[in-house]
Amino acid sequence: MEKSNSRLDQVILEARRNAEKRAQGYRSQALKLFPWVCGRCARTFTHSNLQLLEVHHKNGNHDDNPSDGGNWELLCTYCHEHEHSKLKDLAGRIDPKGSPPASTFSPFADLKAMLETRKRG
Repeated sequence: MEKSNSRLDQVILEARRNAEKRAQGYRSQALKLFPWVCGRCARTFTHSNLQLLEVHHKNGNHDDNPSDGGNWELLCTYCHEHEHSKLKDLAGRIDPKGSPPASTFSPFADLKAMLETRKRG
């Protein structure tokens, strides 16, 4: 059991390192390509607060990193979080398969029958 946990820890650590390397690569490219301005609220950034400016992938694919920056936009931390929360909210409202709602319980489904039984009883 301990051996499998250590292997899992290694895999997770490697995945995080790879993600950080990938992020540093496209982040540094984006900061060279684009002005240091949030694409939503137009807040400007300097070296002192640059850590608050993030790269947003327009199509949501973090592996789609063209060298021309066509899939990126710079957003401040707040606008970036808002952008992702909009997508999460939207995903919760759309039912692509047309399946029934998750909850099918109807507390008043047999109310009429219960009342009829009570009247007779």
